[in-house]
Amino acid sequence: MPTTTRERLIVAAFDLFASQGYDATTVDQIAAHAGVGRTTFFRNFASKEDVLFPHHDDVLREVDARLATATPTTRSSALREGARIVLDHYLDEGDAARRRYRLTSTVPAVREREMAAVHRYQRLFARHLAGWLAEEEDGPLRAELTAAAIITAHNHVLRNWLRDDRADLIEEFEHAIGIALEMLGASPPTRTTVVVTGGGDVETILRDVREALTRAP
Repeated sequence: MPTTTRERLIVAAFDLFASQGYDATTVDQIAAHAGVGRTTFFRNFASKEDVLFPHHDDVLREVDARLATATPTTRSSALREGARIVLDHYLDEGDAARRRYRLTSTVPAVREREMAAVHRYQRLFARHLAGWLAEEEDGPLRAELTAAAIITAHNHVLRNWLRDDRADLIEEFEHAIGIALEMLGASPPTRTTVVVTGGGDVETILRDVREALTRAP
């Protein structure tokens, strides 16, 4: 049972969305169903869409705090745990997460709100990655690519769970995030410069280049 006004509003909104549809449900109806007034609704939520995503700000702060404790040597663990915080939040929501997912599939306004939330998570991961990779070759690019990969991996696993409650979800998550983090651990390709001095025919030059490449670390 909901114990706070905010929780009552969330439950009321989901009940009405399920019974009469998202578009047909008004803020006044949600407030009345929760036993409060319109003013109370807007003290808790800025819009009808916000009722569907009541905890994103709290989760973002929790992920940000976890990533802020990391160093360049512990960044992989921090990123993995940060993504897991988000996944655990959805798992804790249970049926509410699935009901919201069904709405994102059919209601453009809800889908756009969900996409905006996803983008906030990606920007958060990218910001921390950019700090850790600032002095590395292609650091800014790798930060953006890694952040996008983490979000993609997380969402891939999450969608599977939303569609079908999978017993091996955590194992699937660990595997997906491991793939996403490969970009973080990848070393830039080795470049070898060969300087050929003096004259010589083509075969001699090619022989010198092959020998130089063989000696290269």
